[in-house]
Amino acid sequence: MTSWFFLLLAGFFEIVWAVELKLSQGFTRPVPTIATIAAISLSMGCMALALKTIPMGTAYAVWTGIGAVGTVVVGMTLFGEPREALRLVCIGLIVIGIAGLKLTS
Repeated sequence: MTSWFFLLLAGFFEIVWAVELKLSQGFTRPVPTIATIAAISLSMGCMALALKTIPMGTAYAVWTGIGAVGTVVVGMTLFGEPREALRLVCIGLIVIGIAGLKLTS
């Protein structure tokens, strides 16, 4: 269970670095730039710990799925990105895929 916790944490930091990267405005703002680098490091570190026991393919798919879904949700919530029905359906499909990988691992 600890590995799955680290994998979820890695996914969370994946979202954080993506948001901070946007806020860095092309690495021209120091604080978001430093936050981006820190979040990438934390994401990778947590992913490395998760990979001790979770199969690599499963871990990578879950990690990127959490990052993708989370980043889209944050984009819609904080940055006014589109909330079209088809986009929401696609997000749901990613979530179903992540749950399926968790259930079969």
